[in-house]
Amino acid sequence: MKTRAMNPDFITTARTLSEALPYMQRYSGAVVVVKFGGNAMGDADAMAEFARDIVLMRQVGINPVVVHGGGPMINDLLKKLGIQSEFVRGKRVTDQATVEVVEMVLTGLVNKRIVQAIMDEGGRAVGLSGKDDDLMVCEMEDPELGWVGRPVEMNVQVLRDLMSAGIIPVVAPVATGMDPVETFNVNGDTAAGAIAGALKADRLLLLTDVAGVKNREGEVLTQLTPDEVRGMTHDGTIAGGMIPKTETALKALEEGVRGVVILDGRVPNACLLEIFTEHGAGSLIKSADLPPRSAG
Repeated sequence: MKTRAMNPDFITTARTLSEALPYMQRYSGAVVVVKFGGNAMGDADAMAEFARDIVLMRQVGINPVVVHGGGPMINDLLKKLGIQSEFVRGKRVTDQATVEVVEMVLTGLVNKRIVQAIMDEGGRAVGLSGKDDDLMVCEMEDPELGWVGRPVEMNVQVLRDLMSAGIIPVVAPVATGMDPVETFNVNGDTAAGAIAGALKADRLLLLTDVAGVKNREGEVLTQLTPDEVRGMTHDGTIAGGMIPKTETALKALEEGVRGVVILDGRVPNACLLEIFTEHGAGSLIKSADLPPRSAG
């Protein structure tokens, strides 16, 4: 006969699961696009934890779509090949040699690592890029940047088909052009925003290496409206690398995404904290006429 004293941690775990129920019900059937990138991609434990969170989201009825970057891995291979990189306004100048390396790293190495991590946690995943089924068709964003693409046409039926089959799509931000021989490198946040907009996703989660959008005092803001974001950008409160992220958020909202969250991907279980708790885990940007964060 076995006996066991009631561990307070067991009670806390049960309470947490119980409190998550309204959020599981709220997001059941919802599409959530997650941009995965930053330092967590190079850490095996962090990758496994992220994959476990994505599998759990799918298990409770959410339809996650993962869009990833891979800047550090691209830098490593470019360095090994002796290809110099230049950056203009924070974006990599992508010549023909560079775009071939980008495609190799993103669609091969990085994409398949994420797919394998999800499958190792018991999920079903398929990796693809913006080239597959013409998912993402781009035009050159700026001749000064070379083969850096701006999405102009989205064909997301392949993602819907995969989700309907219970499969988690994992998308590398490499796209085709109007000319079928063209290949474009697409900023990961930009690609995630375009995919979320085309899917009319309930949430777009932009995982970063910062805690969220901060005010002048350095405090993380838990919720903002588009007008507040524009005002903070105009007065310089939002600056540097946060500007393209908030621009992606505003464009996604204009295209029909219900809410965009900028959150710290280094926080353990960041996606679960954002989706399944009242307080969330980052800065939620959504229209003022929608209920506050505590109501979902």
